Amino acid sequence: MIEIATFEDPVKKQPLKLALFKIDEVVRPPFQRDISESLKKHLEMAIEKLGFLTPIVVVPKDGKYYVIDGLHRLEAMRDLGAREILGIVVDESLYHYILEFNTEKPPNVKEKSKQAYRLYQDLLKEDPNMIEEDLFTYFKDPVFITFGFAIEEFDPKFPASFYESFVSKIDNFLAMPLSSAAEERRRRASALIDLNRIVNEKYAEFGWENALMKGEIVRKAVQKAYGVRVRTIEEEFYAAVERVKEACQSLTAEDFGEETV
Repeated sequence: MIEIATFEDPVKKQPLKLALFKIDEVVRPPFQRDISESLKKHLEMAIEKLGFLTPIVVVPKDGKYYVIDGLHRLEAMRDLGAREILGIVVDESLYHYILEFNTEKPPNVKEKSKQAYRLYQDLLKEDPNMIEEDLFTYFKDPVFITFGFAIEEFDPKFPASFYESFVSKIDNFLAMPLSSAAEERRRRASALIDLNRIVNEKYAEFGWENALMKGEIVRKAVQKAYGVRVRTIEEEFYAAVERVKEACQSLTAEDFGEETV
């Protein structure tokens, strides 16, 4: 470890160190969470694009340095072949507070969608000729872009989480400039808003009062259209939406069994 600087955190005023570690000096404690390969891969792409900008948090204990925040960044750097990593060294007393570091609430589907929409608009303004599919590293999933258009331009109450499983099977990054892709996103969002109208009508028809049952209507409609254990949908976006819309309109109370009692 090479110490670079000492400082105090701005809240508790506890002494901290910024240090450069050989990457093999840092180990994971036995109670760390499992590695998410998809998150690690996403971080690798971000680090390759932007550099390593957020230090990990390390605790010295029993002659070792344990990572208590930034495990995925550490493993991403290993996979990238990095030999060194920046870390903030905190007091050993924080060793068992790892859950406190890992309880920051992740954004929900609606929050991710609104973020994606705003980033999309910024990129569109910056260069309308950029090809959308070349920007996949900025967006975790194209479904959040479409949902963002639905929420920000059509209906701020659009229940995106009810549709995530279905739409993630039919949405894709577009091989067209953002100026054209934005219009296509708008059309896709409009199609989902119309599907949601049908779902709301069916919900009213059943006379239910629990809004979560709208999500059940979507789930049952997708199952009726494509089968109970559908994992992939080969139809293009609009054809799939139309099929689910028709399935939704054909739903009866019997399709829900005891759930309607």
